[in-house]
Amino acid sequence: MALRTHFEGHNDIGVFAKLTNNFCLVSVGGSENFYSVFESELADNIPVVHTTIAGIRSIGRLTVGNTHGLLIPHTATDQELLHLTNSLPDKVKVMRLEERLSALGNTIVCNDYVALVHPDLDKETAELVSDVLNVEVFRGVIANQSLVGTYCVLTNQGGLVHPRTTIDELDQLSSLLQLPLTAGTVNRGSPVIAGGLVVNDWTAFCGMETTKLSCL
Repeated sequence: MALRTHFEGHNDIGVFAKLTNNFCLVSVGGSENFYSVFESELADNIPVVHTTIAGIRSIGRLTVGNTHGLLIPHTATDQELLHLTNSLPDKVKVMRLEERLSALGNTIVCNDYVALVHPDLDKETAELVSDVLNVEVFRGVIANQSLVGTYCVLTNQGGLVHPRTTIDELDQLSSLLQLPLTAGTVNRGSPVIAGGLVVNDWTAFCGMETTKLSCL
């Protein structure tokens, strides 16, 4: 079951949050209702950490993480890095990356075992993704879109991808990632999956306009 919420009237909640199996990041400056939805569902199990990245609230677009680690862009401040390191579980390694494609959440999508990355991601960055997140890394596109982190969300059980992903592409991606995948939309037809949906292995949060049919 997905819990619906919004961030200051915006249904693209994935822009303002990042969720894994052992931590959740939420942007500062949202309404109490936005925070309470996450905290009431998660706080008994994992930390819900309020933060910015480089002083920017769109933390979902700028970060990528899983049970093992969190990657943030080089523009993140020392204070933000220290705050995240101190707030997350000890087993989570936090690292700043020097990468031209600095919106890491848009260019990388992962679970606890695999990551799909933008075809043009720097080789050294791809190696750090593998090391810090402890995943096998693959380069690819989704429905001819290079911003794989924008058009896909993954858990350890499966994933949701861009609605124009063909059956052949779904089969190839599923085989590559060893995960069942489904094509769908969020927020009444939006293909920007990660913008409107944040998930982990046991819960999900989506924008207020997402219908039951969107994710089918």
